[in-house]
Amino acid sequence: MRPIRLCIPFVLAAAPLAAQEPAGWGEPLRFSTFSIAAVDPATGETGAAVTTRVACVGNAVPHVRAGTGAVATQAFTRVEYGPELLGLLARGVAPAEALRQAMAGDTLAAQRQVGVIGRDGASAQHTGTGNSPWAGHRAGRNYVTQGNLLVGPEGLAAVARSFEATEPSGRHLADRLIDALAAGHAAGGDARKGRAQSAAVIVADPRPGRSRRPDGVTADINVCEHTEPVAELRRIYNTISETLGFRTLQQFAGSDVWQLKMILHALGHYRAAQPELARDSLANVYTPEAVAAVDAFRRAEGLTGPAQGSPPGLVDAETIQRLWAALERTGKADAVRRRIREITAVRR
Repeated sequence: MRPIRLCIPFVLAAAPLAAQEPAGWGEPLRFSTFSIAAVDPATGETGAAVTTRVACVGNAVPHVRAGTGAVATQAFTRVEYGPELLGLLARGVAPAEALRQAMAGDTLAAQRQVGVIGRDGASAQHTGTGNSPWAGHRAGRNYVTQGNLLVGPEGLAAVARSFEATEPSGRHLADRLIDALAAGHAAGGDARKGRAQSAAVIVADPRPGRSRRPDGVTADINVCEHTEPVAELRRIYNTISETLGFRTLQQFAGSDVWQLKMILHALGHYRAAQPELARDSLANVYTPEAVAAVDAFRRAEGLTGPAQGSPPGLVDAETIQRLWAALERTGKADAVRRRIREITAVRR
């Protein structure tokens, strides 16, 4: 990110050019943040969730391995702790001993913060004395939560309460982790203001058929930068899991649906056996019969349909253009336009 400045040999030019680089760039990899790493013994899932006022936290802090455990490495972040600790757990080393071995000889241990949990719920944590102004950690059944540069201990307390409360819910681990993160965020979370904020959640499931990936990861959502990253994390999770409520459900109704049926009838795709299309009580409702007629028209026009991944009954701008083009080819466009004009009125 520094080629312009390095290529200019003039001392006088260096100062103004340096100002072109944001002050936040080039600093050490430091994620003052709070996180939770956890396991679900009922499913075997392992996962971690994190948020911070630094961009792209999901690229460094959370680490999981299916059937093994989860790690959060933060503060003066050493990313290598993720794979190193998970590798030790996979070889049968207990979390406390794994953390001791991994951190042995680390000259920056006082500035590190690490949480590790194994698939059996055993855990270990480290918060170096060099973390400030407020830093700490706590553990509970099947989870560890840790944070630094927070408003106070209330953030981690909220994370813990949320995760413990959802234990008997039967919800997926990723779902529970996002809720716990949201609770900590609502309690104050990261003490800094006015900086880019990010959030992430990653979960792995060792059960066959649960993941499309060979590493067993089922959820991997990394909100690299957003004004409300925790809320965005929830929105994305609800959308990709198709959780009820992620969208408004309704059946379309209106005069445009009746216009569509009139056009499809004129083209022989909707109630073609009727010489004159009768207007009934469902005339303005986008019924399954009308959806099927649209799909038939799209097939006839060579447009993608449900078999190719398009939603059933898709009427987009291209479909409408094709409908009118088909009416023009058959010489029916003017007659249909007259009928539509007769039923269309602006009364608002």
